[in-house]
Amino acid sequence: MTALTLAIAAVGAGLFWALSAPVYMLLGPAIAVSVAGLCGMRTGIAPRLRDACFVLLGLGVGAGFDGDALAAMLRWPLAFLLMAVVIWAIMAASQALLVRFFGFERRSALLASAPGHLSFVIAMASDTGADVARISITQSVRLLSLTLLVPFLALAIGVEWSGSLAPPGDKMSALSLLALVPPALALGWLFQRLSVPAPLLLGALTVSGLGHAGGLTPGVVPGWLILPAYLVLGALIGTRFSGMQPRQLLGGLGAGLAMTLVAMSFAGLGALPVAWALGMPLAHVLIAFAPGGLETMIAMGAVLGVVPGFVAACHVARLLVLSILLPVMLAALRRETPRRSPG
Repeated sequence: MTALTLAIAAVGAGLFWALSAPVYMLLGPAIAVSVAGLCGMRTGIAPRLRDACFVLLGLGVGAGFDGDALAAMLRWPLAFLLMAVVIWAIMAASQALLVRFFGFERRSALLASAPGHLSFVIAMASDTGADVARISITQSVRLLSLTLLVPFLALAIGVEWSGSLAPPGDKMSALSLLALVPPALALGWLFQRLSVPAPLLLGALTVSGLGHAGGLTPGVVPGWLILPAYLVLGALIGTRFSGMQPRQLLGGLGAGLAMTLVAMSFAGLGALPVAWALGMPLAHVLIAFAPGGLETMIAMGAVLGVVPGFVAACHVARLLVLSILLPVMLAALRRETPRRSPG
């Protein structure tokens, strides 16, 4: 199954490269594998290959840490505060939209409106008896839509992209690269034990970032390693549609697209004051605030040349806020329900 999925992903990457699409090694595989899944093909990526992909992506993103990224850390608390407000606004507005126009039950609408943390959302949906299938489809549409939308939007509002997906700069030596892998795996394992989202990617990112900030492991991950990792990540996005019937997709397409529009609108509004206060380009902050998949948005930020630490920190903060906010909003919904019931 993995070999077939990667072959389909490679065809998609080649087609999007021929069309001069941005981030073609990510977008092409995502679309091609999604279409294959909707046509009835079973797609999937072996767990070991997926994990290796996340480690490579983490090492690659961490290589972008420099003095500017470290100096900017002191100015990030404002971004995290605005991030929490944006997430609440996205969920409140999306829930109302899904209930009013798409016939969602209020609890399912709230879970479907969560901008990220899909595994946590599905677990809560199962525990509360919500409509898991409909929530999954709506969330999958959101993830794919944002993967496609964000790079084009970023380019439209000012991100300069050279057309190359391989990171610029001197290549990291094989010795430095190999030296980073064991501590990256160890920290990833620790993050996994602590239930940190995307533990292998964040473990590798942290270790690589510290090594580069301290000048111990200079250089970037070679393109012949990082480009296949982008292809695998794109294929992973597409595998969410494996086995899904087209009629199921159509049933959740409108809701997913509407929620994507709401989420990006509020993310844009939240990015404006943060970009002004931090003196950063709006497009860079928008990528950091875009409520897509954590691994995808972090990797995309690196490709588009956004400050890697800022993007990673904002997307991790989004998932941490969701971990607290979603249970609180569900509890408030349960308290409201008896008062609103007839009689």
